[in-house]
Formats: sequence, structure tokens, C-alpha cells
Amino acid sequence: MTVRAFFEAAKVEGVQSPYDTIHLKILYPAQIPDQLEKSTRIEPANPENAPFPVVILFNGFNCDAQQYQWLAVKLAERGLVVVLFNWITESLPGVISLIPGIDLEKMKPTIYRTAPTASALPALIAKLEQLQNQGVLAGMLDLQRIILGGHSAGGMVSIQNADPRFFPGVAASFAYGATNRGLLRIGYEPGTILALPDSLPMLLMGGTRDEFIVNSTELYGLSPGDATTPVIRTFQEAITGGRNDTYLVILEGANHFSIIDRPDSTTVGPSLDLEATQSQENLRLLMSEIIGLFIDTHVRHQPEASQSLKQLLNTANPLIKSFERK
Repeated sequence: MTVRAFFEAAKVEGVQSPYDTIHLKILYPAQIPDQLEKSTRIEPANPENAPFPVVILFNGFNCDAQQYQWLAVKLAERGLVVVLFNWITESLPGVISLIPGIDLEKMKPTIYRTAPTASALPALIAKLEQLQNQGVLAGMLDLQRIILGGHSAGGMVSIQNADPRFFPGVAASFAYGATNRGLLRIGYEPGTILALPDSLPMLLMGGTRDEFIVNSTELYGLSPGDATTPVIRTFQEAITGGRNDTYLVILEGANHFSIIDRPDSTTVGPSLDLEATQSQENLRLLMSEIIGLFIDTHVRHQPEASQSLKQLLNTANPLIKSFERK
């Protein structure tokens, strides 16, 4: 399936200029017309799988959205619309960063779970509603089947905000290299794992070489330990489950940045990680297949996808260290 993209921008209310603008790249399944019929630089969407579920991908801190384009293309090839975005704004007082949009005030113990923590998400959904009414995707978006996905801090945002109370159109979430630990500096007791919304399908993934998670443990009052322990604890303690649509997949030899195209050596994050011990190409192929089948099973309700996902996760694979479902 041919994938094309276009660019958009959205304003975030309550943020001071020039840091109030999000830049979006929207990838979609395209229908390439005959050369003689081309009259614009934007090809029409392929209506075959419309209306399209929409995946919103939240990047990790200081990870450019372009680093996730490989995954966006893989998902768009399955008949999904995928939103990548960059938002450069204040992450902490006086610190300007490329962020996924986390409202730390809403993360505090007295407020958490009473309001959404995703500061970018309302603007992104408003932009999708606008695109549903005009442009190349007009009438082709299924805004009742929005999937939130992300990496690292962006993964935390995605799983915290997959809550129909705040965003009725959200249907599922997935995350790689993300946990739901409570920060000491905003008032949590050491070692706290925060509860997650638990009414929608969720996929958590982590890597055995994720030293970035290990190096951040002191922020949460924990002793350094195994790279996968905080991810596993998030699955075990933050989610009740009981519907068999919540998954934990630990990837052997994957590090914190295995999900991105090429770690940016000019930022601090990659220097805190270990080298992956498995081929990035093989890890990415597996990640994209697991994510795609998870969406096809639990959002698009394709019976054959359910069987394929079950087979993929239960078949001996040297890249999968462990798998749980509840």
C-alpha cells in the first residue's frame, strides 16, 4: 500500500508564544491517480479501508518525530492514519525541550486520575476533527477508534490518557520503554507505581538492555536493578486486567532507543543506554508486527489478526524473552 504524508500545525491553549505551536506530520494510505490526472501535490487517500482508525504517536523527550517514521509507515501500510508531531516548549521552568506533552501539575498525587495529563492531546484531537471536515482525509477518519502510542515519556503519556472519561474516541494504547512510576519531587513515596486507566486494550513493551530506565530509578526512590523490573511492575500493579486484552512483551537484547531510527548523539539520553545486542532491523520488524496485530485484533476486531498475534507471541522466538497477558 502506498503511503503519503502532509503537514499541519496546531495551537495549544494557555501556552505563551512562540512555544504554543505543535507541528504535525500525518501519514495515510494513498491512492495514486494516473499521471495525467494529477493536479495537486497531495495524492487522494485510498478509500478501500476507510474510515481509518487513527494512531497518535508520542515521542520520547528530545526524540524528533522523524525518528518514528519507520513505524508510522508500517502502520499506515496496514490501513491506518498515523500522526507524528514535534512540540518544542518548556518542559521544566526555564528548560526548553522537544516533548511529548506532560502536564506535571496533573501528575501530582492530589490531582492524578482526576484530569488528563496529556497537554498536547486536546489540540491534536481538535486538529483531527478539523481534518475530518476538510482536506484529503475529509470524511475518512474514524475518530471513535483513536489509538495512543508512544516511546519512553511519550509511552507514559499514551497509557495514562487512554481513558474514555477524558477522551471518548480513544480505543486502545501501546507503549515501548515506558513505566508509570511516581516522581519523588512531585510528592510520591519511593517506589510508587501509579494506577492506569484500565477499561481499554493496552500493550506494554520493554527491552532487556534498557539502561536508560535503570539510570532514572533514583528519581523515583528506587535502587538500580533489572532494566525490565519497572515495566513489569507497571503491568502487574497499575492494571487489573481480566479481559485478556492487556499485554506485556519483553524483547531480548533491545535497549531504550531500539524503537527509534537513529539515536541522536548530541542529546544526553542515548549516552545513558546500553548497546542493543540484537539487530535493529529484526527488532523493528517484530515491534511493528506486534503493534499492528494488537491494533487489528482489539481495535479493528479482525479474527485472523487475533490468531496471528497469539501465534506470534506464543511461538519460540529468540527476540521475545517473555510475554504475559491478562
